[in-house]
Amino acid sequence: MQREAYRIEKTGSIHNLRRKKELLPPPEGDEVTIEVKAIGLNFADVFSVYGLYSATPKGSFVPGLEFSGKIIKIGPNVKDFEVGEFVFGVTRFGAYTTHLNISEKTIFALPKDWSLQDGASFAVQALTAYYALVPLAQVKEGDHVLVHSAAGGVGIMAGHIIQKKKAIAIGLVGDSVKFSILKEVGYEKFLVRSPHFKDEMKKILDGAPLKIVLECLGGRYFQDSYDLLAPMGRLVTYGSANFTPSKSFINWFSIVSSYLTRPKIDPLSMISDNKSVMGFNLIWLWNEIDDLRKHFSDLMMYSLPKQTIGHEFTFDSLHDALRTMQSGQSIGKIVINVP
Repeated sequence: MQREAYRIEKTGSIHNLRRKKELLPPPEGDEVTIEVKAIGLNFADVFSVYGLYSATPKGSFVPGLEFSGKIIKIGPNVKDFEVGEFVFGVTRFGAYTTHLNISEKTIFALPKDWSLQDGASFAVQALTAYYALVPLAQVKEGDHVLVHSAAGGVGIMAGHIIQKKKAIAIGLVGDSVKFSILKEVGYEKFLVRSPHFKDEMKKILDGAPLKIVLECLGGRYFQDSYDLLAPMGRLVTYGSANFTPSKSFINWFSIVSSYLTRPKIDPLSMISDNKSVMGFNLIWLWNEIDDLRKHFSDLMMYSLPKQTIGHEFTFDSLHDALRTMQSGQSIGKIVINVP
């Protein structure tokens, strides 16, 4: 069958992401063919288009990590799904398309009270927040938790999980207009990024120990957050928005400058300070499907609210959606609706 997909032949610019017609073969083995209805955007999409993401495929590829849609064909070994079912799922690239083939192990039945947009906006960011807070940071009742980019997709899901754990969520955002959404999703305290970040955080903590930081900015906010951690504190880093290109092409001077001035933590000081730094990239769970499904099952036990969808774009306007994500002004999830 024929499909349309946004494919990139050479990384480095959004302009290199081009819409093409392609042939999609029938599903094999445990694969199903999905007629994609909605696509969820993630920061990893932007980094992969520019070639700044370590997991970016070599050569030509279709970006995109998550989607929702309808099963229109099944492979001979498919056991758990049937033609006509609505599902959502994750893929190690390939979601920017009208149709895709994917293993049934990486899709999930769409809950009856969820829209297709809800499905496309949930898995990656909710799993990121869950994996950072629960298996890695071991959040518990009463912990003070600082979340960077708290009004973004991961930050919103982190707020819900922290509230479920009866911990205290502190949100860091780029603009005070985002405070209202933080209140809605469980944040008790919040502040705006500024040169006075450390002093303002000390006032908010008022002597309480900062036990956990979810860090995705890099630069001075990484270092300052590490400095603020109490003994036995855990900083979990899962991104570096400081490196996000702001133009349609890469500014290598800015990238190199950010790289050379990136924070560096001395292992000896970590021992004497009794602090931990943990980094992870959720996409590597795609290589461990059983672990991925277990973590997703554990996540669903929390009965989290649906993701906040801040922006919706058409399939024709995918480039505009990526630029909105680059701007840093988005709230919650950006979703692409596929006709």
